[in-house]
Amino acid sequence: MVRFLDLVRPMMVVLPEVETPQKPVRFKEKMMWTVITLLIFLVCCQIPLYGIKQNDSSDPFYWLRVILASNRGTLMELGISPIVTAGLVMQLLAGSNIIEVDQSLKEDRILFQGAQKLFGMIITIGEAVAYVLSGMYGDVKELGAGNAVLIIIQLFMAGVIVLILDELLQKGYGLGSGISLFIATNICENVIWKAFSPTTIQMGRGTEFEGAIIALFHLLITRPNKIKALQEAFYRQHLPNCTNLLATLFVFVVVIYFQGFRVDLPVTYTRYRGQEGSYPIKLFYTSNIPIILQTALVSNLYFFSQLLHKRFPTNFFVNLLGKWTDPSQSNGQSVPVSGLAYYVSPPTSVSELIADPVHALMYIAFILTACALFSKTWIEVSGSSPKDVAKQFEDQGMVIRGHRQQATIKVLNRYIPIAAAFGGMCIGALTVIADFMGAIGSGTGLLLATSTIFQYFEMFMKEQANEAGLFSFS
Repeated sequence: MVRFLDLVRPMMVVLPEVETPQKPVRFKEKMMWTVITLLIFLVCCQIPLYGIKQNDSSDPFYWLRVILASNRGTLMELGISPIVTAGLVMQLLAGSNIIEVDQSLKEDRILFQGAQKLFGMIITIGEAVAYVLSGMYGDVKELGAGNAVLIIIQLFMAGVIVLILDELLQKGYGLGSGISLFIATNICENVIWKAFSPTTIQMGRGTEFEGAIIALFHLLITRPNKIKALQEAFYRQHLPNCTNLLATLFVFVVVIYFQGFRVDLPVTYTRYRGQEGSYPIKLFYTSNIPIILQTALVSNLYFFSQLLHKRFPTNFFVNLLGKWTDPSQSNGQSVPVSGLAYYVSPPTSVSELIADPVHALMYIAFILTACALFSKTWIEVSGSSPKDVAKQFEDQGMVIRGHRQQATIKVLNRYIPIAAAFGGMCIGALTVIADFMGAIGSGTGLLLATSTIFQYFEMFMKEQANEAGLFSFS
């Protein structure tokens, strides 16, 4: 029987690929390529798509654009959605043994990465066609066949650029991964803009600044009653306020604090007598992967649910998937009001939380369960399960102090699965708390940004130590 990966082999010669560096890349070069990658991404975020019509229709991704590193109407319209979706599907297929992959074989790893890349390109084309046909850029008849095809080509080429930039960093030319870097950049940009935006908006109470900090000083200067000015600055509705900013800062500090939770297993080296070290198992063992995968799942649900509801608004099964409001009734955006899409979306205020506690409970249960399951699945398919770590120990000639080589996997089984599942649930719980507190950029986005910034800090320190010739084990 022909394996799925063997079917991908003929396509490997035409897939774009970044060559693995032949020698170790110096820290300054890694910094340079990371900055270049980020600049290319930011430039693509500002280049508008050619051929689109001005469209006032609702944005099916308006809640998730910051998290998906996408920008409406630009080359980065799709953001990281195709690459994350491809990774999610391929990892789940491999984890459930639907696709046969032996991660210990170099050839299988290369073929699996190629299959993931090919699937990402196919999803990019699929999403680009769906966007055009759904009328996001104007009616297809008004656009014309030429413009429609041109828009699809632009989105596809931008998707390929994202794939290559991510691979460039992951191959070792830069720091971290493109996905994490793009998400963190988008979220930080959003938080800074909502804190310091000088844009003025005409409200019923008069002209107000969008940025929470600027609005605070503007209200204190212009309002005679300073107490009411402070109350308005901290609790104003429909615009970022200082309470949102403090909630954002609080969540940032809490996530950084939890990053320090870990268990250090003492290890000894069988090949070097007397040499000892430690193997850290962090509470966030799978880092921000669970929340990225959960976001990819929800984003695709939102998109297809809204697309189907627009075409078949009276269909019973479509309404079970999600029923959406008319954009004119909710500040130009379509909002889920029932169905699956509604129950996996976060409550937008405390009053909504009190009015519909079932929605809140369903959302909490979904987030915690999804993060825990994705986290446990990820360790099995990413080479970080107890069995994989035990093999790494054996290959490097390491044993856990006080235990024989054969007992390594038993000891690791006590910690790694629990750290993965409980850590995933903690990530989900922090996301829910941030959403309920009204943190800027959504709980999911803020958690992703904070964990990514902390990862980059750790990488920066480790690279500097390695550059100085220090030995470190992690």
